[in-house]
Amino acid sequence: MKIHNTPAGRVFDVFNHIILLVIGLVTFLPFVYIVAGSFATESEVIARSFFIWPNTFSLNAYEYIFSTTTFLRSIGVSVLVTIGGTIVSLFLTLTMAYPLSRKGLIGRNFLLNMIIFTMVFSGGMVPTYMVVKTLGLLDSLWALILPLAINPFYLIIVKNFFQMLPLELEESAKIDGCSEIGIFWRIILPLSKPVIATFTLFYAVFYWNDFFQALLYISDSSKWPVQLLLQQIMTVADTRLGGEVDTMFSEPPAETLKLAVIVVATLPILLFYPFLQKHFAKGILIGSVKG
Repeated sequence: MKIHNTPAGRVFDVFNHIILLVIGLVTFLPFVYIVAGSFATESEVIARSFFIWPNTFSLNAYEYIFSTTTFLRSIGVSVLVTIGGTIVSLFLTLTMAYPLSRKGLIGRNFLLNMIIFTMVFSGGMVPTYMVVKTLGLLDSLWALILPLAINPFYLIIVKNFFQMLPLELEESAKIDGCSEIGIFWRIILPLSKPVIATFTLFYAVFYWNDFFQALLYISDSSKWPVQLLLQQIMTVADTRLGGEVDTMFSEPPAETLKLAVIVVATLPILLFYPFLQKHFAKGILIGSVKG
């Protein structure tokens, strides 16, 4: 008899569902409040400590954010950096992980040790800035992509995943006259959809959420990504965003503006996640249990 068909098993299931429901509400309700608060009036957000439905709907916070072409331009910069950076990072990660997964590679252990070394030690902010400046990348969108193009932890996981693939597939392809590049493109990559989907999401989230790289390397406000622009809006709430903000706001709606900023910064990734969700659970575990 299965344990879940016994009285004790059914009681356990009930309590288990109750606990999971409570945990789900604890994690979900704050986001509901953020969304509701972003559509509320400034006075209601100040007066009510928590609510999931505003008494009076107001779009002042969103009108303030979208009342400038600066915001739309920064959205375009973020989309460009996120798409371009994710493609570059995936390309470099996959093409570096594949040869490192081959035990016959000359100098493989040395290269792996160097990669692991970078997971523990880094050059630091000032040396990295000097490298970016020397390469002429300041005020360039490449400065938001190249310095952190490869995550060594992700690289190790992908390398481990490639090692788990059957060698017989490669041997059969070689017998058929397939080159190493052909094997990688026609056999390895099609079998790697879960891990590719997972790290596409990871890299995309990183590039979309990052504002610190732009804060360090981009002084031209026309090249600011949306996260840096929103951070500036929250830090200096009365900024006129280059004089382009609608003059209908004598003062920015500070409290609702903070909540609207969170919604605007989070929504694109939430919309992107469902397309990769079916591969996510498998991809995050695969390749992480074998050295």
